[in-house]
Amino acid sequence: MPIAREEPGLFATAFALPQQHAYDASDGAAEQELTPLGHLRAALDELADAGMLERRRRDGIEYPIWCAVHGLAVLTGQGPLRDVPDATRRHIEQLTGAFIDQALA
Repeated sequence: MPIAREEPGLFATAFALPQQHAYDASDGAAEQELTPLGHLRAALDELADAGMLERRRRDGIEYPIWCAVHGLAVLTGQGPLRDVPDATRRHIEQLTGAFIDQALA
């Protein structure tokens, strides 16, 4: 999450709603055309295709993962956790990663 802290404007721009494209890119879109959520979906689909993520767990799992990562970025970037010590921030990031790992198990 360093980019969210070091370049909050770039981070905010990356997650802004695009004006000329639908936010939720279709599954058939070329990789260059995928939104950040589309990239996450593609990665999760690849994990499912490789047998690393059970198909029954794949459906909709992008939303809680997206919420966890985006929420952490907002809380530590411009929210109430923005001034926590680096060690605390790393611990929170590790907890978030463990939460996501468990969701994918």
